[in-house]
Parts: sequence; structure tokens; C-alpha cells
Amino acid sequence: MDWLSWELLRYPGWLLAILLVLVGLIGTVLPAIPGVPILFVGLVLMAWLEGFISVGIGTLIGLGLLALLSVIIDFLATAEGARRFGAGRHAILGATLGLLVGLFFGLPGLLLGPFIGAVLGHLASRANIDSSMRAGVGATLGVLVGTISKLIIALIMLTWFALAWWL
Repeated sequence: MDWLSWELLRYPGWLLAILLVLVGLIGTVLPAIPGVPILFVGLVLMAWLEGFISVGIGTLIGLGLLALLSVIIDFLATAEGARRFGAGRHAILGATLGLLVGLFFGLPGLLLGPFIGAVLGHLASRANIDSSMRAGVGATLGVLVGTISKLIIALIMLTWFALAWWL
């Protein structure tokens, strides 16, 4: 029996691909996990395992560009949301740290973490409470816009991949 045969490697490969897609989907709503890029790697692995017969290189390039777009949106959304509401660098850093700490407190932490972090960061830069609260609202809205955008991009990617696979 050939232990390194292609057929023996296919099953763990498919399990890994499915796991990557699932982790990628979860990562679209959890900020510490780069969800869409992980999803993309899972989709590329699926295409490779079936020999690029149904899903071609053109589709994968398009999916890769969408994954790149999601990363850019993710970075810009929180910062831009906070900036539009008057936040400075300290507030944006605070929002990012608050987001990471908020991971440990479930959904309320994910929503309140960036807000509290931005407020504390803005207060640390000697700002008043009103402008700090505005910065917190902006950071929270930015996180929500970024998360919704990533989720939409992930669903577009899955739909595109499925259509390429079955049509």
C-alpha cells in the first residue's frame, strides 16, 4: 500500500478546505481572525483538489481581488469611521485595542470594546468627554461597517465559487 498516494491525501485535503472555509466565515465577524483571506485559501484548496476543472484561474483571481478588497476595507473602516467623528490617532489605537479585548466578552464586547477603547484613547490625548464620545461612536460605526462589508464580500465569494463549480 502506498501511504503517500494521491487518493489518501484527498480526504484530509477536503477536510482542511472545508475547515478553512468555515473558519473564514467565522472570521468575517470576529476581528482577530482574517476571515476572508482564510476563506479564499479554503476555496483555492478546493479548486486545486478538483484539478481546477470547474473553478478556473480567472475565477480564483477574481476571488483573490475580492479578498484583498476586504482586507483594505477592514483596515480603513474603523479608522475612517473614527476620523469622521473627530478621533485622532490615540482614539483609533484605543478602538483597535478595545476591539481585541472585546473578543473575550462575546458580542457585547465586540460592540462595546471599540467604543470604550476609542473614548479612553481620545481622553488620553486630553480631549473632552463630548468629543471622546463622538470618537467612540465613530469607531463603533466603522467596525460595524467593516464587519458587514466583510460578510457581504465573503457571501459574494461563496456564491461566485458555487456558481463556477456547478455551472
